[in-house]
Amino acid sequence: MVSSAVDKPYPNADLENLWQQFLLLILVIVAIFSLVWLGNRYREMQDPYVQSVMAIPGDADRGEAIFMNNCAGCHRADASGLVGPKLWGVSERKSQFALIQQVVSGATPPMPQFQPSPQEMADLLQYLNHL
Repeated sequence: MVSSAVDKPYPNADLENLWQQFLLLILVIVAIFSLVWLGNRYREMQDPYVQSVMAIPGDADRGEAIFMNNCAGCHRADASGLVGPKLWGVSERKSQFALIQQVVSGATPPMPQFQPSPQEMADLLQYLNHL
């Protein structure tokens, strides 16, 4: 005997089960990304250097001078990029923590490791926020 949709009490049960599994998968993915994001935020808040930088009001004019002395050689004076990438709108693409880590880590060659004081870093961040 051949089974048909008419023989099944719920002909769309398989489709509903598939949708439920799909929605569960989406919820699991969202939960994982949320936990990763929260973990990163926790790590950011625990870093003493980041805490000290974020507690200091930066000065964009001093930040521009720091940029010209340390960054303009690779990013150009107008931050339009040369060896290093264009930095216009960089604070819209990267968090303050990511910008700090980028500057101090030197993790993306050929960018050198740079160790500004917390005040200098706050000033540089303020300048970058205005690009």
